[in-house]
Amino acid sequence: NAIRQRELEAANSDLQEKLERSYVMIGDSVPMRALRQQIAFAAPTSGRVLIYGESGTGKELVARAMHSRSLRASRAFIEVNCAAIPEDLIESELFGHVKGAFTGATQAKRGKFERADDGTLFLDEIGDMSFRTQSKVLRALEEQRFEPVGSETSINVDVRVIAATNKRLEAEIERGMFRADLFYRLNVIPFEIPPLRERLDDVPLLVEH
Repeated sequence: NAIRQRELEAANSDLQEKLERSYVMIGDSVPMRALRQQIAFAAPTSGRVLIYGESGTGKELVARAMHSRSLRASRAFIEVNCAAIPEDLIESELFGHVKGAFTGATQAKRGKFERADDGTLFLDEIGDMSFRTQSKVLRALEEQRFEPVGSETSINVDVRVIAATNKRLEAEIERGMFRADLFYRLNVIPFEIPPLRERLDDVPLLVEH
């Protein structure tokens, strides 16, 4: 068993190194150096992170970099694109469901929150989440527990949530499209990802890469 454990640890270490190489952030401009410092500071903490940035600026790269440098690096990194999942399916996607919970639920399903237990859950495009789902996510964050769709039994989890958006959530709150209480729960450590036009010094490095 001890030999098998060492083999698993070595394989996990190799995988972690490959992941870090795959998701490397290229650039040595002032904004990129500042971003790396911010990641180094925030990654080892358990604080929730809200990443702002235009589409294509690398919000997922930052989330993965934070996970790989966190105390949860050996555990799962689970991603959810909140804009890509239909409204009638997102609760099941996040929290799972029991068999027979709705038409087509022919077997039970583990949700993203449960799969991310002891790891990191990345909620991409959180600004596109419906008000109803926001309420359920807020409760899961506050209590670190939830009920799968169709179940009355709670599941306890220990999940670090990193959220990202290309919207200004303060403006969405004023429009009545985003919950202020969820915003404050998520916005513990805010990140701002600079677009490439604000770090043109990095273009030659990106071309070389």
